[in-house]
Amino acid sequence: MNKRSISVLLIAIMALLSGCDQSAQDPNVLLSEHQKDPIKELAITSDVDHSQFGYKQTFYVPIYSDIYTDRDARKVLLSATLSVRNTTLKKSLYINKIDYYDTDGALVKSYLDKPIELPAMATLNYIVEKEEDKGGSGANFIIEVEGVDETVRPVIEAVMIGNFSNKGFAFSTEGTPVIH
Repeated sequence: MNKRSISVLLIAIMALLSGCDQSAQDPNVLLSEHQKDPIKELAITSDVDHSQFGYKQTFYVPIYSDIYTDRDARKVLLSATLSVRNTTLKKSLYINKIDYYDTDGALVKSYLDKPIELPAMATLNYIVEKEEDKGGSGANFIIEVEGVDETVRPVIEAVMIGNFSNKGFAFSTEGTPVIH
């Protein structure tokens, strides 16, 4: 092979590689059972008569997207999984809002464009990636749910995991009802 052929081959390979999609994949899609966004899959497509609902509650869920490890204030980034569980055997839970706030109380991201229906005994898990450090050590979710009656009460938790040096750690937080 002469130099010209090698140059043409290298240029062709570079052109092919530069056209590859290197965009980051959403872990919520990658890790879901059917490789689909769990929120979009649960989105309500028909009108729901909210006047029939006898239960409505807003929850505060603390999330730590980072923690400090020692006197030097070294920051360790954490990944978090938000879990909303419908604990009823036969009734759907409707989720109207999942908003993510930072340490200063500023809205970072609103996850829902429209309400979603969580079927009986179903769970919605949503991941906040380790690299997402906008939330800070005082990040939180505000989640608004409703259902037909008081028996439709969700269990809402968050699990944070991380590692520092040769140690791994995990901890969890629970959703707390917000009084308006």
